[in-house]
Amino acid sequence: MTFGLINLGAQVLTRCHLDVMNHALRAKSMWWGHVPAGAPDVILGIRDTYLKDPHPKKVNLGVGAYRDDDGKPFVLPSVRRAEEIIYEKCLNHEYGPISGEPPFTEACAKLAFGEKSKPLCEKTNATVQALSGTGALRLGFEFISRHYNKTREIWLPKPTWFNHPQICDAVCLPMKSYRYFAPKTLGFDVDGAVEDLSKAPEGAIVLLHACAHNPTGIDPKKHEWERLSKVIKERKLFPFFDMAYQGFATGDVDNDALAVRMFVDHGHEVMVAQSFAKNMGLYGERVGALTILCGDPETTARVMSQLKVIIRTIYSNPSINGSRIVQEILTSPELMKQWLGDVKSMADRVISMRKMLRSAIEAAGNKRTWNHITDQIGMFCYTGLNPEQVERLIKEFHIYLTKDGRISVAGITTKNVGYVAECMHKVTS
Repeated sequence: MTFGLINLGAQVLTRCHLDVMNHALRAKSMWWGHVPAGAPDVILGIRDTYLKDPHPKKVNLGVGAYRDDDGKPFVLPSVRRAEEIIYEKCLNHEYGPISGEPPFTEACAKLAFGEKSKPLCEKTNATVQALSGTGALRLGFEFISRHYNKTREIWLPKPTWFNHPQICDAVCLPMKSYRYFAPKTLGFDVDGAVEDLSKAPEGAIVLLHACAHNPTGIDPKKHEWERLSKVIKERKLFPFFDMAYQGFATGDVDNDALAVRMFVDHGHEVMVAQSFAKNMGLYGERVGALTILCGDPETTARVMSQLKVIIRTIYSNPSINGSRIVQEILTSPELMKQWLGDVKSMADRVISMRKMLRSAIEAAGNKRTWNHITDQIGMFCYTGLNPEQVERLIKEFHIYLTKDGRISVAGITTKNVGYVAECMHKVTS
């Protein structure tokens, strides 16, 4: 009896041991067990922490999307009207062209370069629809990695949008940086940028933020753009513009395209990545465009053919819903006028929040200079706060922002601007 119980217990233990071993073996992937965890997205991490915070005065200044004065997502009235028109047309859902519908790509090019732009008149622009700004950048860098026959080295401003170097890494393009942000003045280091770019090897690619520089909110002035154009031309460098905020920076789409159009007038053959996430609020639609200026129609045709090859092997065809909205707005005089008013209203709200924030901090008796808040432009502001001050804002005051002190001005409202200013005053006094 005792032996039988012992034998039964041993069988149970053996069975349990085997079950544990089998579970462990099942838990470890045969093929993917070696894969390390990827780094979490900084902005999404801030959002998740913010959402879990029960504090009644919490503020999210890390969000990279426009919010109205109630802190809510905003759908542009012109976009709503375009959606209604598209619905009434009862369109089908067939595949779109690999490069996007021609009326869409033509409208995108006109918005970027101007209706009477020489390359557009001469049809030397290869313009294709892309998956918003990120997709346009990836497509452009992919094209460079396959077909660029000069110095395949990307020169990025320091600092730049965190995704720029990740995209370059993904297509194995080496990177260098040129000075952009001046910590002492909290402004643009034009002398440093020109000095660095004058040392770049001939043929290197220079990434430029067309307007509303992310993350600093600092844009070169017109005469500074002219200096950049001159050194890039003299060094025979290739300019690649990331234009994610046209219209959103100053409220004027032509003014925000000043740098791109100036470079074209100076004879540069540029590459431009466009996004309609910010200026039309089409974040989830993922609609953008990539343009490469080619110099002559024959080269343009060959470049277009190779862009289509890349697109076909990645996602085959672009989505049609977002591009239909953009096309409807950009090709209808009535909707275009309404959209220009919508985008100006968003830009004006952000500008007014900058003024209110600066005024409130100064009114609190803060001894620092805060003119950089209103000197900067666009959605983002480099506050000049250090990591320790940022940590205090998050832990003590429940105001969420990135460690480098960057805030999204769109997250500030008339209801919370006083609280944000008071807390910024406390951590900097």
